[in-house]
Amino acid sequence: QVQLRESGGGLVQAGGSLRLSCAASGRTLSPYVMGWFRQAPGKEREFVAAISWTGNTYYLDSVKGRFTISRDNAKNTVFLQMNSLKADDTAVYYCATPRSPYSVRYYRSDSYDYWGQGTQVTVSS
Repeated sequence: QVQLRESGGGLVQAGGSLRLSCAASGRTLSPYVMGWFRQAPGKEREFVAAISWTGNTYYLDSVKGRFTISRDNAKNTVFLQMNSLKADDTAVYYCATPRSPYSVRYYRSDSYDYWGQGTQVTVSS
């Protein structure tokens, strides 16, 4: 059973930084895509970032240049470094991974089978 556990959320002022972690158990990260999604109150869950097992990264346009996704396969952990945070970044952040390593449309939430419980990020303006 694959389990994902996010941590690192919190309250931060606009312009500040947070680093989210997602620890995986039950299988190794490689060779699977790892993704971060977020959901704000009253809004649909949206793609934020993803990283392939080869290290290719993908980002939501509004977070490019501010967020960085990375992975440490030895620690079975994925990170999301968030800088220059804005009030619009306030949401519950989830990490996710698919059951299969093949043909993953990384930006679609229905491509992912395993999800963490989420961690709250609140940015005060």
